[in-house]
Amino acid sequence: MLLSTAYFPPVQYLALIARDMTLSPDRVCPSTVWLEASERYQKQSYRNRCYILGGASGGTEMHQRPGIEMLQVPVVHEDDMSIRKVQVDWSTPWLQRTERALDTAYYSSAFYEYYRDELFALLEQRPERLWDLNLLTLRFLLDKIGIACTLKETTDFALPDTLPDDYRFRIHPKHPDSILQDLGLDRPYFQVFRDRFGFTPGLSSLDLLFNEGPDSILSLKRL
Repeated sequence: MLLSTAYFPPVQYLALIARDMTLSPDRVCPSTVWLEASERYQKQSYRNRCYILGGASGGTEMHQRPGIEMLQVPVVHEDDMSIRKVQVDWSTPWLQRTERALDTAYYSSAFYEYYRDELFALLEQRPERLWDLNLLTLRFLLDKIGIACTLKETTDFALPDTLPDDYRFRIHPKHPDSILQDLGLDRPYFQVFRDRFGFTPGLSSLDLLFNEGPDSILSLKRL
């Protein structure tokens, strides 16, 4: 399977990773995922943004749905925007804004307090490059949710849809996809603001983790 790098990727991204993980009474066979390391940085994509469900009434450009809030990592724009070289812009207070937004959105969720300190400590490592930040966030989610996966990096860029299981450009905030439906996982899970907004799909896997905790795997894989 081939995926782009992503910052706290959406639920369907992790569902794809979990798809090929197999479980038996005495062993776990991890899935294998190739991360696209040879592309150029793509603006307005999940590569440097994620979406959470807050209590505010205003929507975003994602779905124009109330309560959806975008968390974005600003990057330094240079001549060479190869995805492995893109630098995080630490000159802006985006990390403080992210921490405040997460506290506001999830302080009342069932499992936020269990993951909060470790998550913020991870972000406070302040890696120089977006690629390294995204690896940290992805591995955090895989570990906490319990998805066994071997991550590999591409060395050459292949044109879209020329390789099997190519999802690099299918998962995009501006283009709805049917991945969860195709996997038979199109079902709601508990959300803090469900009484105000109803169930909101397509959010960062952080939303799933903070609300469902160890049971998150049940929303990502048919067990």
